[in-house]
Amino acid sequence: MKKSKHPAYQQEFFDREYSAGEVYGRLWSYARRYRLRIVLGLVCGVLTAGTLLPLYQVIQPSLKGVLQNEQGAQPNEQDVLQSGQDALPNEQDVQTVEAAHKTKSGNKLARELEKASELPSWYPQVEKAARKLGFSLQDEHGGMGGALVLLVVFVVPFIAFVRLGLVFLNHYCLAWAAMRVVADLRVDLLEHLQKQSLQFFGRIDVGQLMSRATSDPQQMRQILQHVLQELAQAPFEIVVSVGYIIWFAVAHHMIPTLAMICIGFPMFIVPVVMLSKRIRKWAKKALKRFSVVGSRIHEILTCVRVVKAYDTAAYENARYRRVVRDLLKATLKTVRLGLLVGPAVETVGILLICAFIVWCYFAHVTMTTVLPMLAPLLIIYKPLKQLSKIQVQIEQGRAALSRIFALLDVQMELPEKAEPVAKPSFDREIRFEDVSFRYDTADRDAVSHATFAVPRGKVVAVVGGTGSGKSTMSGLLSRFYDPREGRVTMDGVDLRDLCVSDLRKLVGSVMQETLLFNDTIEENIRYGSPDATHEQVVSAAKMANAHDFIMGQPEGYARVVGEKGFALSGGERQRIAIARAILRNPPILVLDEATSALDTVTERLVQDAIDNLMKDRTTFAIAHRLSTIRNADLILVMDQGRIVERGTHDELFAANGVYRKLCDMQKTT
Repeated sequence: MKKSKHPAYQQEFFDREYSAGEVYGRLWSYARRYRLRIVLGLVCGVLTAGTLLPLYQVIQPSLKGVLQNEQGAQPNEQDVLQSGQDALPNEQDVQTVEAAHKTKSGNKLARELEKASELPSWYPQVEKAARKLGFSLQDEHGGMGGALVLLVVFVVPFIAFVRLGLVFLNHYCLAWAAMRVVADLRVDLLEHLQKQSLQFFGRIDVGQLMSRATSDPQQMRQILQHVLQELAQAPFEIVVSVGYIIWFAVAHHMIPTLAMICIGFPMFIVPVVMLSKRIRKWAKKALKRFSVVGSRIHEILTCVRVVKAYDTAAYENARYRRVVRDLLKATLKTVRLGLLVGPAVETVGILLICAFIVWCYFAHVTMTTVLPMLAPLLIIYKPLKQLSKIQVQIEQGRAALSRIFALLDVQMELPEKAEPVAKPSFDREIRFEDVSFRYDTADRDAVSHATFAVPRGKVVAVVGGTGSGKSTMSGLLSRFYDPREGRVTMDGVDLRDLCVSDLRKLVGSVMQETLLFNDTIEENIRYGSPDATHEQVVSAAKMANAHDFIMGQPEGYARVVGEKGFALSGGERQRIAIARAILRNPPILVLDEATSALDTVTERLVQDAIDNLMKDRTTFAIAHRLSTIRNADLILVMDQGRIVERGTHDELFAANGVYRKLCDMQKTT
């Protein structure tokens, strides 16, 4: 049977598809708390688009003024001959000139009023201000003769400064809100993950989960910052431009031209619609493969001792190279499709403009008439191209949001009642009452119909072969899992009814695999007891037989233990963990294989520390080394999830059953 090329690319069990409305509706539930900044940013973007309108209003008058000046500067032959004949003025000519001077000012005002309909409504105020400064922007015919002066000296600089302020506010407000939303999403993801039961973490790849919880939310910044920036500006630039085109066409009786524009304009979105689905597909693949890259790095670095011990660095490098190459392939595919959108829109635009020019030629539409409509169309090109890129980002964001919300929708946490029972102390006993439990992915019970009691102050030990259900039993006692059948009680109260925080304070654990944080020894001992003093930390370390090796280092309690405590030996890590449990001082103690991986000398030190820890506490101990539980008040022997024997060491040894066989294998008498 051929092996799958990408076995690691399987979807997580909780993944599902979300519609665009679902994911962006839920994204808005995060963004709405910052809606004032978002609205301010959007308004500034809309106003930025509005600054185009004054430019459109001066295009046609400017063109007419330029054409009039050009026509006035070219005298014909008859005018030249006539001027030669009339070089000497006669009396009648003088009288005519004088009369013209008398009526010049009145005619000029009339012409200004006549031309006013062709100028923007705000132009008279600008002209008035210009005259106060000693010059006029109009020519002798009342036209806009100083159009270039108006544009260069007044309109363009003023609009540029206004746009600068609006663009800054638009970008800053949206960036501020976007970064807040990303931070909120990351915090919610961690809080949600920590609520999940251990069953959830037993079914997922931690490396991929890290990528999903840290990298994917960054896509939201692209959506809320860059996409909203463009959506606040580009559509309104298009609206302003299209609105001006419609107004101009209606005002100048150019309805057929407007109809041609309306027919061709929707063709711009055809490439976007055709490519968007494929972009979303490959964006999702790229995100999955990025998760696999993160998973491989996490796994290699976590297991680096094994990699070095077996000299498999070349093998791991080759595996990592493959997943990086697969990620590159998916990313480049997404990039190619995304980059194709812009040129496709551009090509469609060029073809449409060419078709429009051909139509104008056959319809006898002059360029002077149509240029005021073409200018907004050319300006529309940029926002249309931006919108095409936005579609790419929206599809990529949808893929990332689907992964995030699929994770947030996982409901595998252990439920807590709305009004849980407070339990500040442990008084009598813990009892298992016909308890059965099965993991989600298993085909049989890990614990089956277990019934026993752990009285206050007693030591109950559990032994058995690998996979017999020992660790699952301790997980049920700590309420890392809930029973499928039966119940676990503390002083008669079902653990499911207790306040989880109270239960965690009452139960402390020392596990076989001791995990420390990459912090100082003192902070690792203080973990879970943040208010403990340095003296209390030192006292707990002494009881755990850890003080001497700690002070044997130059840094002492300030020594950083490294990732997972790898800077310390196994026995040193165990004693730090025991000191942490001593400092927390829980009345109930769970010991899970606490000395199974230690050498004889270290085991003695750790066992002495455990004996100090067990004093005056109720202890539930799991052990492979039976010598460590000889003095237990009750020993439970498990096999395939069932309790097959129970009693003291002497009773079980004399019974010559499963326990006796385990003792004989370890030569324990």
